[in-house]
Amino acid sequence: MNCKLLLSLICLFVVSGLNAQECIDRLATPETKALFKNLYRLSGKKILFGHQDDPAYGVGWKYETGRSDIRDLTGEFPAVYGFDLGGIERGQDHNLDGVPFAKTRQFIREAYSRGGVITLSWHLNNPLSGGTAWDNKPGAVASILPGGEKNMLYTQWLDRVADFLGELKGSKGESIPVVLRLFHELNGGWFWWGKNQCSPEEIRRLWQFTIHYLKDQKKIHHLLFAFNTDRFSSAAEWMERYPGDEWIDIVGFDIYQANDIKENAAFTAFFEKDLRMLDSIAMDHRKIPALTEFGYNEVPDSNWWTNIFLPVIEKHNVVYALAWRNAGAHENGKAEFYTPYKGQGSSADFKKMYRSGKIIFEKSLQTENMYK
Repeated sequence: MNCKLLLSLICLFVVSGLNAQECIDRLATPETKALFKNLYRLSGKKILFGHQDDPAYGVGWKYETGRSDIRDLTGEFPAVYGFDLGGIERGQDHNLDGVPFAKTRQFIREAYSRGGVITLSWHLNNPLSGGTAWDNKPGAVASILPGGEKNMLYTQWLDRVADFLGELKGSKGESIPVVLRLFHELNGGWFWWGKNQCSPEEIRRLWQFTIHYLKDQKKIHHLLFAFNTDRFSSAAEWMERYPGDEWIDIVGFDIYQANDIKENAAFTAFFEKDLRMLDSIAMDHRKIPALTEFGYNEVPDSNWWTNIFLPVIEKHNVVYALAWRNAGAHENGKAEFYTPYKGQGSSADFKKMYRSGKIIFEKSLQTENMYK
């Protein structure tokens, strides 16, 4: 065989291997494998817009059938829907933000029927102290590892998560694929699973135990697993607590324009740098890159979407970007919303971004047939 022909065959094999990239669960349902394949395919080509709790409530309204702050502005729902499981571990009928789990199941089924992508976070209580996810005393991670004093309690919590996931069925009885985003922002220090509360080895073991338990013990095979840090300063920092390629499907980070990067220039520099590093990490590890959470509370810059957010993100490979929730006014008088609502100061600019076609929403996503 001549050298040129051999080189061609090697190149063909490598390219075929890349195209054949699969999710980490070899027993994943057909719909879950298809979702992974299509997210992988769209990376670097299209960016799906997501919003936390989008159909549940918005600024000035709650549980209005068919309503969404995004839909009020654009005429369509987002492409990605985020929901949270915090509280399910305690057997509550509603999550930490007051959304009943029965409604969350309904919203997930409806979003899936429209072709939407579902992602779940979990602000679980501190299993050692009984406090909230923000009760960041050290020791909780070690306590729930195999052999730890709270391991049995944690497996009971995972049983409740598995029960919820098992109830997510489409119209044909198929399990609805879910991106499960565990232990997010783990390089920060505000959660009990954060960098000051456990060692890198402990959190890696917790990831591995959790995924193994859900996938292999509970036989839940409609999950893609997302690993994300908060904003980060180097690839080494991002990788420090990564559990390994055999455990993760989607890689990402969370970033908010706030605190020390509240000014546009400071935020833009950090946003650009982290996206560039994430592109490289995802390529090296053959994973799907995503902006797993982002926001600028109250969006005070009327041109933020087309002057700050879009010019940076469109140059990179993240396949979706999930804006945080529109909780509206709190009892303390402060407002919380991360996308505009009808009449808000940045709403016209958001619609301009929407019309650009560079960020896609529900209707454009439907043509991609994400589950086939």
